[in-house]
Amino acid sequence: MTGPYAENVEAVFREERGRLLAALVRRFGDLDLAEEVTSDAIEAALVRWPVDGVPPKPGAWLMTTARRRAVDRLRRDRTYASRLALLQVEADRAAPSPAGAGDELPDERLQLFFTCAHPALNADDRGALTLRCLGGLATPEVARAFLVPEATMAKRIVRAKKKIREARIPFRAPGPDELPARLPGVLQVIYSIFTEGYAASAGPDLQRLDLAEEAIRLARILRRLLPAEREVAGLLGLMLLIHARRDARTGPGGELVLLDEQDRGRWDRAMIEEGLRLVPAALAGGPPGPYGVQAAIAALHDEAADVATTDWPQIVALYDVLLALAPSPVVELNRAAAVALRDGPEAGLALLDALAGEPRLRAYAPYPMARADLLQRLGRLPEAAAAYREALDLAGTEPERAHLRRRLAAVT
Repeated sequence: MTGPYAENVEAVFREERGRLLAALVRRFGDLDLAEEVTSDAIEAALVRWPVDGVPPKPGAWLMTTARRRAVDRLRRDRTYASRLALLQVEADRAAPSPAGAGDELPDERLQLFFTCAHPALNADDRGALTLRCLGGLATPEVARAFLVPEATMAKRIVRAKKKIREARIPFRAPGPDELPARLPGVLQVIYSIFTEGYAASAGPDLQRLDLAEEAIRLARILRRLLPAEREVAGLLGLMLLIHARRDARTGPGGELVLLDEQDRGRWDRAMIEEGLRLVPAALAGGPPGPYGVQAAIAALHDEAADVATTDWPQIVALYDVLLALAPSPVVELNRAAAVALRDGPEAGLALLDALAGEPRLRAYAPYPMARADLLQRLGRLPEAAAAYREALDLAGTEPERAHLRRRLAAVT
């Protein structure tokens, strides 16, 4: 299928896949089965819809087809059916009573988000599983979100599914007393989905706006559910303040446009205002959290008229706070870039070079790209060319590669 029809069908699958998977997991209590019959239903749609047309209620069509496939599988495998029956009984016992239905999460996908963030699972496995199953990301995309090799990520996903199966973790929404412990894992998952949307790991396009917008939608639901949680406000504010720049991040041909070259008149002012209103809620009432601090950094970028008038001293100070809260090589990389704009390229380069031995940055294209830019500013063109080549080897999208080829040509 090609053309507008194919785009319409793809949009339906993108919208319905997560909802369908979550509903099937809740119904049958088995993630592997739910994934298999979800794929079966989509494959059946690819056969039938070009002939019969997209049904008026595509989600209902997919659900009916998937449930039938699941029942057929269970009928063929009595052992499998017996095990699932036991899991379903346990899930029903753990589920909230009808009297508490008003306290349930308003979206079945978020129920599965919290289930996959169960404390019995390893922290990295929780994020990997949720991104793969509910975010709809392919394993390489999930691997990129966590800066690990694809093979490592595939093992994490398999391990998480096995743990859920063996520990008989029920697929249900957690109670109010469980939410605080589960929340950081869910926030990490939502932000990872947004990050893949903001900067795609591979493909012809720089951004995957559908993923970014889905992450924002999920964060809005979470904000309504947990209005007193400051880090939920921080995450939503952060994503809004970043996503507001989406139209200016690419040129007419889809080429990459860096922050200092963007037409800030194309930034979404309404989205920026909404994000700015969330920053005080994220920072007030106690010690700040990592998302609140990152939202404050994004706010300083969005409030500035240009790069030259941005409050770089305050941004560096906020990165110092963020490093104390959530140390990571990526945060150190971003801080070094801010120091370069506050104190000059030589100061920033010294910080970047100090990170040269960090394993997680060796496969991270923004690291050699940042070094190349500072080396170019310092007039060290052969070294800049080498760093641009390194970044070019690591870049995942064509707009990034095209940008790096232009930069490389300018220093050789």
